[in-house]
Amino acid sequence: MAKKREDEPKKGAPEWQSTFADLMNLLLCFFVLLFSMSSVDAQKFELVAASFSKTFSIFTAGSTSIGDGAMIGNGISQLPELDDFVNSVGQMAENTPEMEEMDDLQSEVQKEGLKQSEELSEKIEEAVQENNLTGDIEMQVTAQYVQLTMKGSLLFNSGSDELKEESKPVLNKVGVILERYAGGTIEIEGHTDNVPISGRRFSSNNELSAARALSVFNYMMDTTNLDPARIKNSGRGEYVPIADNSTEEGRAKNRRVEIRIYNEISSYE
Repeated sequence: MAKKREDEPKKGAPEWQSTFADLMNLLLCFFVLLFSMSSVDAQKFELVAASFSKTFSIFTAGSTSIGDGAMIGNGISQLPELDDFVNSVGQMAENTPEMEEMDDLQSEVQKEGLKQSEELSEKIEEAVQENNLTGDIEMQVTAQYVQLTMKGSLLFNSGSDELKEESKPVLNKVGVILERYAGGTIEIEGHTDNVPISGRRFSSNNELSAARALSVFNYMMDTTNLDPARIKNSGRGEYVPIADNSTEEGRAKNRRVEIRIYNEISSYE
C-alpha cells in the first residue's frame, strides 16, 4: 500500500507575522497622524534637545553612553548614573531663565499680597478697637487674607447652630467692618473640637461646623448689603485644630468660627 505523501511546509513567513507587521504599520500611521495634529513649542523643544545633546555621547556602531556611564548598545543597558542623569535634566529645566523669572514673579506676588493684607489689617484692627471688639475677635494676617476668629462659646450653645442673642451685636459690628473693608472674597469657616457630638440633629462634628458657618452667613445676608456671590461658607469639623484637644482650654479654642477677608490680589470666585 502506497504511503500518503505528507504536505510540504508552506514557504515564506508565518501568517501571524504578516498580521503583526500590518498591525505595526497601522500603529505607526496612527502615531504619525497624532504627531501631525499636535503643536510643538519650539523654544521648549530646543531646550530639551540642547540638554540631551550635552548629556548624551554617541559612539561608533550606534552605541550610546549617558554622562560618564557605561556604554549601551544592542539591547544591553548599564546605567549606574541614571538617577543622577534624570536629576540633572530636572535641575537644568528648573534653572532656565523662564523658571527663574516665574520664581521671581511668584515672590513679587507674595510680597504684594502681604503688603495688601497688612494695610487691610491696620484698618480692620482700628475698627475692631473702635467697636470694642478686641476681647471678642482675634486677628491673623497672611499674604492671602486677614482672618477674624470668634470663639464658638460667644456665638453658640453646645451642640447648637442657633446664634445666641448676645452674639448678634458683635456680628452686627463685624458686618459693618466687612461692608467697609472687604472688597474681595470672604470665607466663613466653622470648626469644632474632637468630642463626638450627641444629638439627633447632627450626626457628626463636620455637619455641626458646616451648620454654624451657614448660620453666620445667613445672619450676614439678613443684616448687611454684602454680595452673597463673594461669600463662601464651609465646615471643617474637628480636622483643623489650633490647640490641644486633650485639655478643656484647648478644646474651647478649637470651637470657633473664622472669617477670612481676602486681599485684592488673592480674591477668587
